[in-house]
Amino acid sequence: MLRYDLAGRTVAITGSTGGLGSAVAQALRRRGAHLALLDLDGTAVAAQADALGGPLVAWAAQADVTDLDNVRSAVDRAAAHFGRIDVVIANAGVSAVAPMATLNPETFERVVDVNLTGVWRTFKAALPHVERQRGYLLAISSMAAFVHSPLQAPYTASKAGVWAMCNSIRLEVRHLGVGVGTLHPTFLKTPMLDAIHADPAGRRLWGGNERGLWRMCTVDKAVRSIVSGMERRAQTITACRAHALVAAAPGFFRPFVDRVGFTTKTITEASAASSPSGGLPPTSSTVSCGFEEQSAGFEVVEDKTVRLSEGDPARRGP
Repeated sequence: MLRYDLAGRTVAITGSTGGLGSAVAQALRRRGAHLALLDLDGTAVAAQADALGGPLVAWAAQADVTDLDNVRSAVDRAAAHFGRIDVVIANAGVSAVAPMATLNPETFERVVDVNLTGVWRTFKAALPHVERQRGYLLAISSMAAFVHSPLQAPYTASKAGVWAMCNSIRLEVRHLGVGVGTLHPTFLKTPMLDAIHADPAGRRLWGGNERGLWRMCTVDKAVRSIVSGMERRAQTITACRAHALVAAAPGFFRPFVDRVGFTTKTITEASAASSPSGGLPPTSSTVSCGFEEQSAGFEVVEDKTVRLSEGDPARRGP
């Protein structure tokens, strides 16, 4: 495969001021890429852009991946600034460590919204621009997509979801010449991992990631893997060679299924026949459900469904 030269290309990165995002941004600048830096912290991302060379090569915008309109506006402005977007790295992410029994529901929803739905929103916003360049979409997943730890249900679910979602999206866009990949790093010395180690539950669970199965990988090694993977437009990227087999095993049969089970003709025809709702019916209120059940010989009484006697007219609500 020909090397995908990053020099002169525009790469948009969400969560760009984080530990991994910052290191990747620096490496890409050394490769000669132009950077659209997108982060929730507007002050920090502006300073990051200045440090990387200023607006001619590193442009910054505040962006919230939990808000589609917000991230779309940021991506559109980045494309207008540089005239193109070739690559998008969906890097924004958060983590939490607690068992289901005590975890706040709001925390679960927040982790999934940022880590999984945030990737979808980022790709959704960027695809029109990336499609024009026949470019590449890269999502930051994790080895947690394949190895599911306790006390991290929202994190492992979101990262496994990112991997599965990208496998689906890859099939949808391959006829457009757009590549889709996922990165699966293990533990890296970043502010996110520092926060986990500062938490008593995280410290006890992972033992500081100092040895054994859970020992840390260096950020430099992870960045080298990411850049190399981007230059290959790889589908799956791991930060350490020892993890490659674990990452490859769940998808061993996927290339065969992708090619034989889902032809490009089938995908494009199904896409053309689809609706924006995806076929999901609109949600119904309790009252409307009651009316539907009444028409079938049932009545809703104080949130309970009872069968009407034969000959009883179905009473209509007010």
